[in-house]
Amino acid sequence: MDAKDAIKVWDTLMEAGEDYGITPVGILALDMARVEAGLFMLDVDYTSSGHAWIESQKSSPFELGLDWTVALDKPGYFVGRKALEKDAEVMRREGSAWKMVGIEIDWVGMEELYAEVGMPPQVPGTAIRASMPIMVGGVQVGYASTASWSPLLKKYIALAHLQKPYYELGTDVRMEITVEHQRKHAPAKVVKLPFYEPEWKKK
Repeated sequence: MDAKDAIKVWDTLMEAGEDYGITPVGILALDMARVEAGLFMLDVDYTSSGHAWIESQKSSPFELGLDWTVALDKPGYFVGRKALEKDAEVMRREGSAWKMVGIEIDWVGMEELYAEVGMPPQVPGTAIRASMPIMVGGVQVGYASTASWSPLLKKYIALAHLQKPYYELGTDVRMEITVEHQRKHAPAKVVKLPFYEPEWKKK
């Protein structure tokens, strides 16, 4: 639209959407919503093959839960087909070495870490896009790439890459958090993605 029409269009949208609870949101709110929906972001939650410097930065669709987008039963060639066929064969034999999963941080456990320094838990107001180590028994088994407080679920959640066998649902892990400038490890659990799926989407 022409810039001169923007305010009129905005006002019309707000008026028409009022009965439906229309609410303006910005990129920070969308970032939190995408984590709730289990949607990962390019060059935040995974590295594109064009930007990967080393082998460990590469991810296959199978590791990212995108195997439903790969149709190896269809005839014909597409870019990356041979590599994906090889990955699929390894997956059938051995399972995936890595997997993108959901992590739900235990609120009580996090509360205890903050209580040690006399503070209530500090919930981030925006999604944190950073590499946060995931530990089991003092050994790093993966990392969270985005963590966020979920306003909808009232939980602290994260998207994480975990090594086999730690990506199994229900696995107890610990995620690194910073408490008053000190690195701590909050108890967490591996959960299914998406964190939130509305009823209408399941139909």
